[in-house]
Amino acid sequence: MLDSLKQARRNLSRGFSRTLEHIAEGWRELVHRSSDALTHFTHGKHEVTAPADKYPAFPNWSLLAGEIEETDKDIVVRVEAPGMEKEDCHVTIDGSMLRVKGEKRFERATSDSTYHVMERAYGVFERTIPLPREVAADKAEASYKNGVLTVRLPKLGGKKGRIIPLSDK
Repeated sequence: MLDSLKQARRNLSRGFSRTLEHIAEGWRELVHRSSDALTHFTHGKHEVTAPADKYPAFPNWSLLAGEIEETDKDIVVRVEAPGMEKEDCHVTIDGSMLRVKGEKRFERATSDSTYHVMERAYGVFERTIPLPREVAADKAEASYKNGVLTVRLPKLGGKKGRIIPLSDK
């Protein structure tokens, strides 16, 4: 009986260690891949004032996940910003930085409900994205569809670098 309890304890300990390793691995990947996407939201002009029992505290941080794709002619930046209207989103280019500013407003269909989970952030945000190449800011185009902001930026020069072979000289 004592041996089976010791074995159960070892199995439980191994399982717990594996679980902690998976959690740690997930956090490392989240920080590595998403640290730039982690965006701070501050309360905006349309801040909700209601009893705390109806509204849990709004999160102040959320992910605005994005991607940067480079073609021969363009840099294409896509940022997920669901739950917004395109009028609430502003895009500027400052040198080699793309800035996305906006406000995600909290709206409810009814006022006689109680929230039990509140994981979505609301308010004013700004996300700065470094661009890998110089772009023609005056020719940039932006669109917002299905919660994804897409910014197409023509590259200056438009050509990729070339590989220069080394000689023996």
